[in-house]
Amino acid sequence: MSAHTADTELKLIGKLILDAELHCETGLHIGAGKGSLEIGGADNPVVKDAFGHPYVPGSSLRGKLRSLLEQATGAVSPSELVYLSRRKGQEVRIHQSDRPDDEICLLFGRSPGRVDRVSGEAVETSSASPARLSIYDAPLELGSITDSMRENLDDELTEVKSENAVDRITSQANPRTLERVPAGARFKVRMVLDVLCEEDKELLARVAEGLKLLEDDSLGGGGSRGSGRIRFSGVRLLWRGRGYYSSGAQEAELLSGADLGAFQRLAQDPELAGKLAE
Repeated sequence: MSAHTADTELKLIGKLILDAELHCETGLHIGAGKGSLEIGGADNPVVKDAFGHPYVPGSSLRGKLRSLLEQATGAVSPSELVYLSRRKGQEVRIHQSDRPDDEICLLFGRSPGRVDRVSGEAVETSSASPARLSIYDAPLELGSITDSMRENLDDELTEVKSENAVDRITSQANPRTLERVPAGARFKVRMVLDVLCEEDKELLARVAEGLKLLEDDSLGGGGSRGSGRIRFSGVRLLWRGRGYYSSGAQEAELLSGADLGAFQRLAQDPELAGKLAE
């Protein structure tokens, strides 16, 4: 846990800007809703921008990182979950801690609302806490889809994977198709960590941990069936103190062209906090 307390005062000290490349090691499927059925089209298309290019939604990347960090820190134990609502007849419970030093809620935010830990009765939470971590939509690097790749793709930028789900009771087949961004594609990732107090400087190490966990997990759908294995490279970390915004002070480049190992070592360096001044 961090050194945050209920009396910690929040004031912008600066922002840590993290840029990196996300490489698809296997096909990547992040699904989009489909309002109409096209003859010959994939049953499960990927999400695309207004130009028809696949991208990685910031919400997908953010949600996966939060889920992995919650599992790693034990935040998914029943005692840590609070009642949110009922959907389709089932209770929905999420992690939302009242502790001021809970790093998951510090990174991803804490909303005020009605929760239930044990009795099932509604109880008011503590005040809201602003999210420190912002993750933006990651656009596709079009140059990563080479001409030789395009010759073998079902679409200009994507492939279609055919699957067959078999009912284990009746043996009835249920064929389906899954649109995927092909292995070899790259996306440009950007994250911003707001440092609102001295204690927030410790949260960078938790971000590095989440990214390393993601490399050994999967992103998007079909992860248990081989889709969504990714890796990060070309990590660049910038520090922009408050003076950068108020008076045009220079930004500081803390890391460039690094892998996640180097990023994690920097994030855990006890001398890093001294470099992050207003």
